[in-house]
Amino acid sequence: MLFETRFLVSLLLTVVIEIPILLISLKWLFKEKKNSIGYIILAGFLASALTLPYLWFVLPPFIKLNYYIYVGEILVFLIESLIYYKILSIKFSRALIISFVANLVSFLAGLILLS
Repeated sequence: MLFETRFLVSLLLTVVIEIPILLISLKWLFKEKKNSIGYIILAGFLASALTLPYLWFVLPPFIKLNYYIYVGEILVFLIESLIYYKILSIKFSRALIISFVANLVSFLAGLILLS
């Protein structure tokens, strides 16, 4: 499979996994009421669409291969936390938890499905 095709599949997989985790976390776990479901979906899509291209295309030349997955995933997790915090106006601690869980699940699913 072409690298670009793997990227698009990964983006789709990321969105399909992370947005439901974001929705379930905010609406049912944290009982968040101020953001609509559509706005949460938009924030989730925006977070993934902004971070995944950097992880796949921008960061690799700047980070040693041995550390790439760790540094890259930590950066994505932190940046997506900031996006959730700013766009959805939620507590930063909640944004960190949601981003960590969503990224962990999508990373593990990617390892399983795309390896």
